[in-house]
Amino acid sequence: MKDAYKEAGVDITAGNEAVERMKQHVERTRRPEVLQGLGGFGGLFQLNLAKYRQPVLVSGTDGVGTKLKVAYAMDRADTVGIDLVAMCVNDVVVQGAEPLFFLDYIGIGKVEPTQIEGIVKGIADGCQQAGCSLIGGETAEMPGIYQEGEYDLAGFAVGIVEKDQMIDGSTIEVGDQVLALPSTGVHSNGFSLVRYLLEKHGISYQEYVPELSGVVGDVLLTPTRIYVPEVLQLVDKVNVKGLAHITGGGIIENIPRVLPAGVSVRLNRNAWPIPPIFTWLQQLGELSDHEMYRTFNMGVGMVIIVAPADVARVQEMAKAWNEEVYHIGEVIPGQGEVELGGAAQ
Repeated sequence: MKDAYKEAGVDITAGNEAVERMKQHVERTRRPEVLQGLGGFGGLFQLNLAKYRQPVLVSGTDGVGTKLKVAYAMDRADTVGIDLVAMCVNDVVVQGAEPLFFLDYIGIGKVEPTQIEGIVKGIADGCQQAGCSLIGGETAEMPGIYQEGEYDLAGFAVGIVEKDQMIDGSTIEVGDQVLALPSTGVHSNGFSLVRYLLEKHGISYQEYVPELSGVVGDVLLTPTRIYVPEVLQLVDKVNVKGLAHITGGGIIENIPRVLPAGVSVRLNRNAWPIPPIFTWLQQLGELSDHEMYRTFNMGVGMVIIVAPADVARVQEMAKAWNEEVYHIGEVIPGQGEVELGGAAQ
């Protein structure tokens, strides 16, 4: 029998196969609150209200951006799902909230079941790292919108926090100290500039660069780090006053988002190592320090603001996790700005 829809570019059979391939990955993210498996019209999550006094739901949505163009070029779909989850759950956890569940959207030109499985495997990996359940999503095959082999991703996360335990930065004051957890590289922001620089200089994603000790595309596809486990432990044991996920806008634009009126932050750029990828990109594009710190995370993925008396406790906890935590600055009087002190490395 003639399959007119397939001739038009939409393969329902391939879509069904992709769903079957997803199920094993979705299942390993399942929390006890999830009421059904993949395939329903909506994901069901039963909130245990007995655990909370004044629960507040915290939501976040994001995508992976033009980092996907690197994934296309490298023919790799196994890491961008982690990026997708990270961009959402890291924004949720900075409010002090525990991520509960996640949904994804995949828009694609032509469904290739193995490619879809790779993407969803990455999403499931990210959900496992964050401790949340992948309870549903949508895969939309749209020939004519996306070129064959290309796709776009969007994600949506929901978390929960007690109202009196929300972290909003309102108690930050002059003298508080600024700590940071390292990034794993470029993460998922600034890729339009990265791609522009590589194209301008004729550098292939498959090219090995000695300064990076690796192939450019592989280095760039290093997944965004998920900070949920560490942050949830910190907020349980320490009075964390403010948290900032360093995403689009880099260090300069993101830290002010959690500062109350009347204060700024002074950073010591000598306090943490700058990953080679940023030094290489800066030299490649002859970019100013200001542009770098306004575009990229520069090796700092999560900023933590605490009182001076709590610095040692955070450092002790980080040591127990075999984790680095950088003491990068302090809160000073000001108008919500980031002052970059110390010589750039």
